Amino acid sequence: MDDIKLIVTDMDGTFLNSNHEVSPEFPKVYEELKKRNILFVPASGRQMLGITKYFGDIESEMGFIAENGGYVIYKDQELFADELNQDYVAEIINSIRSIPGATAVLSGKKKAYFETDNQSFIDYIAQFYTGNERREDLTQPVNDSIFKIAVYHPESSEEFLYPTLKEFEKYNLEVVVSGQYWLDIMNKDINKGNALEKLQKSLNISPMQTMVFGDYMNDIEMLKNAQYSYAMENAHPLVKQVAKFEAGSNDKFGVLQTIKSYLNID
Repeated sequence: MDDIKLIVTDMDGTFLNSNHEVSPEFPKVYEELKKRNILFVPASGRQMLGITKYFGDIESEMGFIAENGGYVIYKDQELFADELNQDYVAEIINSIRSIPGATAVLSGKKKAYFETDNQSFIDYIAQFYTGNERREDLTQPVNDSIFKIAVYHPESSEEFLYPTLKEFEKYNLEVVVSGQYWLDIMNKDINKGNALEKLQKSLNISPMQTMVFGDYMNDIEMLKNAQYSYAMENAHPLVKQVAKFEAGSNDKFGVLQTIKSYLNID
């Protein structure tokens, strides 16, 4: 592990604790990474603005993988942006409406769009999405680049969303459980792993020089694209099967503890 050049981490359930907070030790660790020319890259199912807001003045020095791999930037330059195939959006939205408790969000470059008037849900997604807009009917086109349809269920996305929505894989779409309560629908082959590969190639960094952290199924492809792959202690069992190593839980800021150990700093 003497030649790590790239550290990539999922955000929710991984880098952030359960209160969606960054470890107070991060600025010190980040400065040490900079000294050693190691690029730090958050990779999330979140909208880009929902990630970059955590990093303030250092945002322009970093790379970011947003929208589960649908949108990649490096030092403020767009490397990749994939617009969702919208041919089937209306059909998908109608299917989501048929699932009790399910709520859809269209995640775009400018804004996130939803049709619910449930204020608790609106307040909840404000943690993840910026510039939110309520619309009367999500089956109607919006003037924006849409990266994905994110679907929320208050009990379990794996149990209540995936069995119904997996049928849309027949349209050459990715349908992936991205968290305990969330499922994402994107164009085929859009995932964090392919986005990471694009970033690695653009920077001439190999998987052998890459360290990755994740906790849920939408992290599996990027874990496979790194020699040093870590599942969080709180990770889904399928993620732990894929990762080579395990980090402490997100509530113990396991990502930072692992990086500190690698850097040999207190």
